[in-house]
Amino acid sequence: MDDGLRLTSLSIRQSDQILVSLDLHVAPGATVSVMGASGSGKSTLLAAITGQLSSDFTLSGHISLNGRSLTGLPPQARRIGILYQDHLLFPHLGVGANLAFGLRPGLSRRARRAQVEKALCDIGLEGFHDRDPQSLSGGQKARVALMRMLLSDPDLLLLDEPFSRLDAPLRVKMRELVFTFASRRRLPTLLVTHDEEDARAAAGEIVRI
Repeated sequence: MDDGLRLTSLSIRQSDQILVSLDLHVAPGATVSVMGASGSGKSTLLAAITGQLSSDFTLSGHISLNGRSLTGLPPQARRIGILYQDHLLFPHLGVGANLAFGLRPGLSRRARRAQVEKALCDIGLEGFHDRDPQSLSGGQKARVALMRMLLSDPDLLLLDEPFSRLDAPLRVKMRELVFTFASRRRLPTLLVTHDEEDARAAAGEIVRI
């Protein structure tokens, strides 16, 4: 069943306070932006979807992805990719090894290398396999982080303000890259942001919390 992400009567409480209350559908290939000020519960919502909600919060309602209930599943079984403000590349691994980390186990060494080389080509970083991540520009790091996540073959893409620390020209390029990749791969995409331009660039529904 190719139904995207559904949040049904989702409620997140902290003590007696309702922090987030949502009914939401993100169709395959579509992007929904959830907007709110700092402290409004945006990142807490993503933690609930990924199965990493702190015990300080109480979750009720239902989360499903492509018709599959995520309730009770551990994070690694949910098939969710997420991009953060920080690119979180492994400093002790080269660019190619960082990308290979996203691949599923079981592939031969040759197949892994072939997939990594294709991924480098897709993001315009041919020849960067053995480069130190610390030598990359901010935009190059962002592209590697995006492709590493996509190589894990997720069923859902979550964006936790991943453009907020980029300068204006790079921000425009990364928005286009991320939303184009997500659309091509028919990934339901949920963006949380406080930035109106990011939400408009996503060209989808905007929900305010």
